[in-house]
Amino acid sequence: MSDEMRLRLAGYRLTTTEILYYLPDHPGLLQSFVWQGLDRAPEYPALRRFLAFWEREIEARLHSVKVATSEALAPPRFVAARGLFELH
Repeated sequence: MSDEMRLRLAGYRLTTTEILYYLPDHPGLLQSFVWQGLDRAPEYPALRRFLAFWEREIEARLHSVKVATSEALAPPRFVAARGLFELH
């Protein structure tokens, strides 16, 4: 059994986080960073460690953090496309 499957069976979920931040040289410019990994909801220990690292080591001021998680274990979803679109 893979390490990822062991983590998923232990309750870890795929977690995607969008972090909005300001750099000191451009305080009027809001920038975005996406972090993704396996983490345990609702405590999110890996995300909390990453955010602590961010505040300690990176000179960017956090604006907001949005978190989305998937289900712990779910069957794969398949959706058939009903059309084909081409862009020139």
